[in-house]
Amino acid sequence: PQEIVSGESEEESNGVNLMEFSDEILLHILSYVPCTDLVLNVRRTCRKLATLCLDKSLTHTVLLQKDYKVNKDKVKQLMRDIGKEIYQLNMAGCYWLPSSTIDHVTRCKNLVKLNLSGCHVTSLRLSKMLSTLQHLRSLAIDVNPGFDASQLSSECKATLSRVLELKQTLYTPSYGVVPCCTSLEKLLLYFEILDRSREGFMLSGQLMVGESNVPHYQNLRIFYARLAPGYVNQEVVRLYLAVLSDRTPENLHAFLISAPGSFAETGATKNLLDSMARNVRLDALQLPKAWINGSGLLQHLKFKNPFYFSFSRCTLSGGHLIQRVINGGKDLKSLTSLNLSGCVHCLAPESLFRKAEDDIDSSILENLVVSCCNLRHLNLSAAHHHSSESIGSHLCQLLSRLKHLLSLALPVCSITDVAANVEKPPTASNLVPQTFGRKVRIGIQTYPRNLADQANQKIESSVFWALMGSLRFLETLEVIGSSFSSAMPRNEPAIRNSLPPCVRAQSVGDSEVAAISQLTYLQSLTLAQLPNILTGSGLINIGLQCQHLRTLSLANLGMMGKVVYMSALMDMLKHCKCLRDLRLEQPYFCAGAQFFQALSHCSSLQRLCIVSRSGTLQSDAVMSFMANCLEVIMCHMFMGESLTVCKNLQQSIVRSFQADRPALNVVIFPLLHEDLTEVIRDVPMRHLDEITLFKSRVAEEPPNLWW
Repeated sequence: PQEIVSGESEEESNGVNLMEFSDEILLHILSYVPCTDLVLNVRRTCRKLATLCLDKSLTHTVLLQKDYKVNKDKVKQLMRDIGKEIYQLNMAGCYWLPSSTIDHVTRCKNLVKLNLSGCHVTSLRLSKMLSTLQHLRSLAIDVNPGFDASQLSSECKATLSRVLELKQTLYTPSYGVVPCCTSLEKLLLYFEILDRSREGFMLSGQLMVGESNVPHYQNLRIFYARLAPGYVNQEVVRLYLAVLSDRTPENLHAFLISAPGSFAETGATKNLLDSMARNVRLDALQLPKAWINGSGLLQHLKFKNPFYFSFSRCTLSGGHLIQRVINGGKDLKSLTSLNLSGCVHCLAPESLFRKAEDDIDSSILENLVVSCCNLRHLNLSAAHHHSSESIGSHLCQLLSRLKHLLSLALPVCSITDVAANVEKPPTASNLVPQTFGRKVRIGIQTYPRNLADQANQKIESSVFWALMGSLRFLETLEVIGSSFSSAMPRNEPAIRNSLPPCVRAQSVGDSEVAAISQLTYLQSLTLAQLPNILTGSGLINIGLQCQHLRTLSLANLGMMGKVVYMSALMDMLKHCKCLRDLRLEQPYFCAGAQFFQALSHCSSLQRLCIVSRSGTLQSDAVMSFMANCLEVIMCHMFMGESLTVCKNLQQSIVRSFQADRPALNVVIFPLLHEDLTEVIRDVPMRHLDEITLFKSRVAEEPPNLWW
């Protein structure tokens, strides 16, 4: 700062004087600085920066959603200084800010977009705030127990009547503010209602009489609903859909419902789908599996310029996919995102007499690749996609044609070389059952730790190596075992047993992991249930080559009775300077001093989650790690330690670091404890959804669904 203020010459400072850059270049540099730092700190350094930091290009949109250092006082000062200049304000997931912080948003008289998802907002505070925001057109809020729409003032309702986009997360059965939004064009609903209250009482999905106002959907263009597990969520979403079944909006072009498990079709939903088939042309579609399976719905629906399809967990066959959706390749160049996760027969001509483990028909995938050549996001996980030994091209060879891919999810068994599996019968190591307990000592092949040696060994024969080499701009990669299930629960006890990996996956290990290091621009990597990891040497290559890696999730690698890749993981972490999120799920994981010392090299780390049955931890090592890594604001550890050890460590972390880290969220708890689900329900949704719970996230939602 002193150099900037004094304006020393280039010769005097023996370097480039930042103030000699043009305003355009400086504005571009400043756009990477959090708005709170710009307004409260940087602009006070010199006159030139004081002017630039208040430029409209920097104050028009204020993003606080992952500014974990922001507190109530900073928000108050920020709104006081530039409130009138803010047109878009994103405070999503700022769970640590007290509800009174919302009062300062009233200074932003010109707000057009406001995101308060994950913030504490009462009905009265919401009413007071919205009454002053007459220009608001986009709103995201949570509806918590105690919400009362009757407390909304007439001025507030007038503002809501002009809102065009609404995202509403429901933690209690309610219409929320939907009935007040009479001009809605986009409606996003997230149902997070639990079936039981904290006291153990069963909840009902029936809405209160005072909230039975009819939602207004006549202008609706996008309808999206995502349901957490539970019967009440299904009951409530049916009430939202009831109005749609009476009259389908003629401008509707995206209809998406994401529902886990069984969500049965009813007469009302059937009428809705029939009406959609007659009256609208869609650009995006996702339906519960029960609404698609066994029906001719896809044959009748009409599409315009589709950009997103999700048939997750449906029994849709490849024949139906080609005939009814791809339609011979017509009008599918617009498709950018496709989710076929858990769609076990989608690459086979028919599903009636087919086993899930049978070989795929490569011609179907080839047709898909040719027709949807502009795909950017593709999810093929949670299925056995086995390439044929003798007929057609390998799955990896066909996918290498998709040059625009940014994110990809594959099952482990789909990346194995067919020839290698045929030539090499299963070895003794592959036949060892993936269970807990004592392991028989067996001879293992020695794998090279050097990247060049591995490249020479695999580059000519490995189809996966070639695939990674062809997708140089890939940013997100998931390779997940087709039978993998996380031990971390959603609304049920921790899973104690897991299914063994697919036989085809038995040869996938260190060399395949090393192949991933070719992805120079990789930002997010998930590896789960790779049974042939012997040393984890490929992880070191990734740490060295993938310098943009921000999110890493590893689960059940190698033998289940021992963490065979610990040494390689620690070597890898020393190179991950940009890593922000780390999730590890492995039985018998030892979170000790050496591990945390290596993890301390990850200077950008913000969130850590470890899930380990029979896992152990060293409390002193955890405390030292938290003291050294000042950016860490989330520490979730579900291990095999006693409840007393976990509680004492959690309290020590909170007591020592909460004051300096307002967003700090710490949960340390025994994985197999009966009260785990009660603990999970208190985790902020941002962390729970993004890292603590394991799931495939590729093409989970349409791209740019919300700003």
